[in-house]
Amino acid sequence: MGYGQEQQGRGQVGRRTLLGGAVAVAAAGAMATGAPGAAAAPAVPGAPAAPGPSGTSRPPRTSALWREFAESPYTHPQIPYVGKAGQRAGADRFPRHRVVADVRAYGAKGDGSVDDAPAINRALAAAGERGGGTVTIPPGTYRIDDAIRIGHSDVVLRGAGSGRTKLYATKNLTELIGPYGSRYGGDKSSWSWAGGLIWLCPQGRWDTLTTAIKERAWPFEGWTGNKRDEWRTLTGVGRARRGDRSVTVQDASKLKRGQLVLLRLVDDTGHTLLEHMAGGGPGTEAYDWDAMTKLTSYVPYEWPVRVTAVRGGKGGKAGKVTLERPLPLDVRPEWDPRFTTLVTPLTGSGVEGLTLEAVETPQSQHLLDKGYNGVAFQCAYDCWADDVVVRHVDNGFGLIAASACTLSRTRVAGRGAHHPYYCREGSHDNLIEDFVIERRTVPAPAGTQLHGINVEGLSSYNVWSRGLMEMGTFDTHRGMPFANVRTEITVTNDGRHGGDAIAGPLYGARFTHWNVTVTNERAGLIKIDEIAPYSVTAGISEVREFDQTDVPDFTGELHARLEAYGRPEDIRPRNLYEAQRGVD
Repeated sequence: MGYGQEQQGRGQVGRRTLLGGAVAVAAAGAMATGAPGAAAAPAVPGAPAAPGPSGTSRPPRTSALWREFAESPYTHPQIPYVGKAGQRAGADRFPRHRVVADVRAYGAKGDGSVDDAPAINRALAAAGERGGGTVTIPPGTYRIDDAIRIGHSDVVLRGAGSGRTKLYATKNLTELIGPYGSRYGGDKSSWSWAGGLIWLCPQGRWDTLTTAIKERAWPFEGWTGNKRDEWRTLTGVGRARRGDRSVTVQDASKLKRGQLVLLRLVDDTGHTLLEHMAGGGPGTEAYDWDAMTKLTSYVPYEWPVRVTAVRGGKGGKAGKVTLERPLPLDVRPEWDPRFTTLVTPLTGSGVEGLTLEAVETPQSQHLLDKGYNGVAFQCAYDCWADDVVVRHVDNGFGLIAASACTLSRTRVAGRGAHHPYYCREGSHDNLIEDFVIERRTVPAPAGTQLHGINVEGLSSYNVWSRGLMEMGTFDTHRGMPFANVRTEITVTNDGRHGGDAIAGPLYGARFTHWNVTVTNERAGLIKIDEIAPYSVTAGISEVREFDQTDVPDFTGELHARLEAYGRPEDIRPRNLYEAQRGVD
């Protein structure tokens, strides 16, 4: 059955139904199991239960770390709460927008004979101008000589299934938009980590970005514009703790239920905000933050979140606000906490049921990618991709200042990619599940680089769940991301991480690697108990150090935890994210 017919969920059974009482059982000390993978991206196979006395099978005991987490899920020092990651706070199903257009009605042929990009883009723009809806692409091969742009909220591009609808891209982003240098100088190409041949980005933001690139005024790419100055204060925020769902505000009159706001936290001269992101303590206090000039350009920390309730505040008075997700950090007066506006984001949009295949060219030298890129989400919230394959791309699926998005049943295939998946520029609360990175079909050219599942640039609370990585690594690309989870993944660990030395630490606090099977015994970037502060490595294969080997960024005690080492089959619950979905 092709996607877009009957099955709209992420598997044949809804996750919430499947987990039913599983998490409660896990908390009580028995086995909790995750949902099976969908057909497009098979889940990591489970191992049999450990034999008990007299040769009988018995379920492994629940993780001590899980029991500890269940006692304080929102404030645990090493494990982040990520149970609401993904679109609509991790909803099992994607919205069903009514069909408003078929690309053939706008002139698309679907036989590879003509450039179908103008017709597809006209259909998408028309759907957006009418207030949203689904644009369908029937089975066929659609040649595209331009990028496909989803620039309006509540617009979905839906193919007939990744095995039936193909977009064949003939040009790269350098040809289509122009060379894109780095705002930090040098001869790097920013197409190595930005933009997509399917690009989901609000139209106004896309216009300002591409204009700046054409003018060689290399922009910031995030939530508050090219110069990070397109915001205004809505209200100041009172002191609060990480994990709180409600906060006091100085003036609630400009806030309303359903509104998307930006929590803005500014670092102080002592860098106590950065220290807090790293877990605090003597090691972070001794770190030379001032020397990390690339990292310090990433703050203020900007976290978009939806308001779910407002109490009080009439007449410009103080009030109380409830948020869709718990606070990711403490809120302290010295960080000038405030809710602000942000650029108008893209919301409720998605791409489904298709393959994007770029014309096959050799992979470019490292950091000189031309922009044969797959699917990019930028300044997007509550958006998604489902049953999408990208092939022969420089970079696969990108999250660039994107939050609360879900990538489900996605796959990167073909000649090899620089970043199969990347997450940067302040991207938070995203879910990448049932994903596959296939073994490359041709040898890697000399001078190229392979990363894997990347996160950087103060990005936080993102989840990679139920993955099969036939190549690559858990690429933490400096810029001190924190509180991210990788769970129930099988990986042939042969990639390398990147990141400038002046971009600061590889890891902030609360990175968790949970149930990871490593097929080639390499430890790097997966066994992190000796490198990442306030981290958890639980249920990974027995590994050893070779190839790229890192040392801790922070001195002294790291407060890292290691459990079920060498026994991924024994860790329970098997999938940390799925188990946290049952924590409310």
